[in-house]
Amino acid sequence: MTPPPARPAKQRKLDTLHRLEHDEDVWVATAGTDGGAPYLVPLSFLWDGETLLLATPAASPTGRNLRATGTVRIGLGPTRDVVMIDGTVEALTPDGLRAGEGDRFAARTGFDPRELTTEYLYFRVRPRRVQAWREANELAGRELMRDGAWLIAD
Repeated sequence: MTPPPARPAKQRKLDTLHRLEHDEDVWVATAGTDGGAPYLVPLSFLWDGETLLLATPAASPTGRNLRATGTVRIGLGPTRDVVMIDGTVEALTPDGLRAGEGDRFAARTGFDPRELTTEYLYFRVRPRRVQAWREANELAGRELMRDGAWLIAD
């Protein structure tokens, strides 16, 4: 089967932004500072136009790794239409969220960590590198963001 023609970079960026605005879950990959095995979990997220907001138990491997390293790799979408995001992470308590952000997160994800007895932290992910591709014909030019700046104008 012949794959569809490669999308131009501008269309890839538009498709990526659409995914960030409409998808509900991402794969979150972290690793500890001790050189241990990578850890991969699915988490729901809220996109605010610049950052992703995640929540996970503070004591979980993901929570510990995010706090220890301040970095994350996120996979969004299926393997034949993937968006890979490398980002820096800021850990936040519920009190550290922006006004209304906890409510927006709960409404978007259908999950409110503030209502649980387990200690949850929120993690604000600032994308530093974004790549998007569907098939091998889109591997060239898959980088859409570098050093936190989009490479494609709006």
